[in-house]
Amino acid sequence: MTGDGAPESEGAAPPGHGPIIITLDGPAGSGKSSVARTLALRLGVDFLDTGAMYRAAAAIIIDRKIDPRDTPRVVEAVADADLHFDWAADPPIILAWLKPIDDRIRDADVNALVAQVATIAAVREHLVAKQRLIARQHPRLVSEGRDQGSIVFPGADAKFYLDANPEVRAQRRAMQIQSSGRDADERSILADILRRDTVDSTRDDGPLICPDDARRIDTSEMSFGEVVALLERLCREQITALSMNDGG
Repeated sequence: MTGDGAPESEGAAPPGHGPIIITLDGPAGSGKSSVARTLALRLGVDFLDTGAMYRAAAAIIIDRKIDPRDTPRVVEAVADADLHFDWAADPPIILAWLKPIDDRIRDADVNALVAQVATIAAVREHLVAKQRLIARQHPRLVSEGRDQGSIVFPGADAKFYLDANPEVRAQRRAMQIQSSGRDADERSILADILRRDTVDSTRDDGPLICPDDARRIDTSEMSFGEVVALLERLCREQITALSMNDGG
């Protein structure tokens, strides 16, 4: 998926004014966050980056010098931080103890720990509850992560699973890091992606899977604009069909 800008939407906002939940799941580097954010803008709905919540939890553990194996202390710290988003920003900024931590959650030490944090059942339980609360507060939502369509919102109106081969995902992640002015070792990034894939797909709680009712999309040979345009079209078709079935 190249960095082509997504063409501007030609359609109106999705029909109806009721809840709309759209989920995007997939492995690291598949482009979920950037696609989900742009798709949400095109559809005129809110965007939830659940990966940022797990990254924030990892940053809290590191910065508070908590042993990740000490589950009670980990959960206590994450709960006390009251992770939530500033929805006035675009994209929404994640806050811990009412302070923005977006700049912290992309650091290398957080990258190295976040997969382990995501395997902690009590952390997942806490954050899943937070995500469902957010959906009640923002009922027209595009939510991206690794268990959104399978665990968090199994009844979502539209579900997608974005994928790409690991080498392409590593290249994208390296380009993303380099664009922020930092050095990136593509081979080590690839090794980390393969490790993350294994951890995410084999954990007991909320493993990374493609839900049976999700549309699987391989973005390896697609531009960013092509991916967003395809998802927008599919979402509009699905939402229109649901609205017609409901008599809306």
